[in-house]
Amino acid sequence: MNIEFWSDIVCPWCGLMDHRLRRAVDRFEHGADVRITHRSFQLHPDLPREGVTQRRLFEMFGVERAAGEQLVGSIEKLAAAEGLSPYYALDRTLGPTDFAHELLAYATEQGRGNEIWSAMFRVHFGQARKLWTAEQVLDFAAEVHLDRDGAAEALQSRRYRTQVAADQLAARRLGARGTPFIVLDGRYALSGAVGTDELHSAMAAVRHEGRSTGVTPLLPVTEADGMCAPDGCATSAASGN
Repeated sequence: MNIEFWSDIVCPWCGLMDHRLRRAVDRFEHGADVRITHRSFQLHPDLPREGVTQRRLFEMFGVERAAGEQLVGSIEKLAAAEGLSPYYALDRTLGPTDFAHELLAYATEQGRGNEIWSAMFRVHFGQARKLWTAEQVLDFAAEVHLDRDGAAEALQSRRYRTQVAADQLAARRLGARGTPFIVLDGRYALSGAVGTDELHSAMAAVRHEGRSTGVTPLLPVTEADGMCAPDGCATSAASGN
């Protein structure tokens, strides 16, 4: 089974979903046959390179501060309940993630994609690390033992920029409005954050459908806990789902 997972490093739902997806695969009877492919979806490519605080982003999107803090705080509580603590979704900065995604593409080419995606989520949300400049991203690369010279060449040449853009275009063509966005075997789409149990059930259903019918149905979109879009993040209640 191939699981494609579109996300952005600054999306707090995505960091939680990376954790949930790994747990679901660990519980899945056929987990050894699952291949996870991370794909890029940049939410805020036009943010200043120095970054902005989450509270400043509320102002930019016209979100009342108390409501925004309550929403993001609810994601932090969910993360803590699932063993991710600390999880800095509120007290952090956000910035453009083009260099981060290009480094992740380089890591994938080196055969370390899933590992480095998870590590980047951990340092951003676990340490409130800034990953917006080439230097910040290269410092991270050295910490996770990627070849710094190779990573520097990849960022300087921008040879993964087209691939990163193509990932996002592919997601939009499948109907993605934001992140996280997961597609199971090209047949079943999960739009937004869903629980580990829901992920596990979807994986089992897709495997059963594929083995029993061989039919490729249309991509359904499930109801989710919440998601992040270019105009901000929401919970299911806030987004009306």
